[in-house]
Amino acid sequence: MEKIIIKTESKTYPVYIGDAILPELRTFLVNKKPLYTKLMVVTDQHVHDLHLKTLLSHLPNEMDTVVYTTPNGEEAKSFKVFEDCISFALEHHLDRRSCILAFGGGAVGDLAGFVAATFMRGIDFIQIPTTILAHDSAVGGKVAINHPLGKNLVGNFYQPELVIYDTNLLTSLSPLQLRSGFAELIKHALISDENFLKEIMREVPDGKSILSDKLPNMLMRGIEVKASVVRQDEKESGIRAYLNFGHTLGHALEANGGFHKLTHGEAVMIGMVYALILSKKKLDLRFDLNSFIAWIEALGYQWNIPSTLSFDEIYPIMQHDKKSVAQHPQFVLLEEVGKPLLSEVDERLLRETFQQLKSGGII
Repeated sequence: MEKIIIKTESKTYPVYIGDAILPELRTFLVNKKPLYTKLMVVTDQHVHDLHLKTLLSHLPNEMDTVVYTTPNGEEAKSFKVFEDCISFALEHHLDRRSCILAFGGGAVGDLAGFVAATFMRGIDFIQIPTTILAHDSAVGGKVAINHPLGKNLVGNFYQPELVIYDTNLLTSLSPLQLRSGFAELIKHALISDENFLKEIMREVPDGKSILSDKLPNMLMRGIEVKASVVRQDEKESGIRAYLNFGHTLGHALEANGGFHKLTHGEAVMIGMVYALILSKKKLDLRFDLNSFIAWIEALGYQWNIPSTLSFDEIYPIMQHDKKSVAQHPQFVLLEEVGKPLLSEVDERLLRETFQQLKSGGII
């Protein structure tokens, strides 16, 4: 088991990562003084069916525990589900000394964290991620739900008490879920370290290689990248925006599809290719895009913008992105691998590159 300390202006807390480490959760809960009055597990239907019994077996018998089950995926991050979750907590008599356990992927963690941040003006919560994607979303305190006009537009910065990342739970993920989460690991490498990117490309040459004994160490390094950024900028007033590399277009593609046509990672991968092309055009980025495209294709990603989409329907969604200023989308671009910056990009160039990526052309 490895331990990473996340230091932010508002809180310092540990991330534990390793195989079969759920028993650490019982140790933390028993040693927490005063003891929590009640535990509320928030999970989705898929994780409920696969892993809930395992989680419950590692909770202290003396702690009263209730379980709220959400729909799968981004459907969990709606206003209705948020309201239902708050109502469930009230009906089961949670109070300010209760604790919410976010048990699932990124969507569950975002929802449960936002419920914890707003219930009685804030109670403790613990992140227990079950996906690769959640190695990113479970760390750093971004909690949110979606709005029909865009992703994560209603939320807060609210740090967990700790993160327990049991990599044994990843073995039940589908190839689609593996790819969705792995895209965020690729993002961490692109914004931080060319050698890290080369290592990932060498160790994971195709989709069948994602779930290997190398993965936990790579995930730990991805968490360390995020921890370094969050330590310097907890509330995204500066460099934390770099963690949104690929997300300006990616989130727009998700929102346009009603948050169910593309997974988060699929959308972000398209967004990263888009941002890399923009970086080459605007910043003269030196990057072997053809080799990168060949690699992500071997991993199983689709990187073209779907042919059914038009720039005129996607651009207004990008204008609602949280990084936008006066309705002008701001993009995270790369001067070089490991050297990101935030830049406004001319609408003409955005349209031109959109059409290029839609037709399958790269430079």
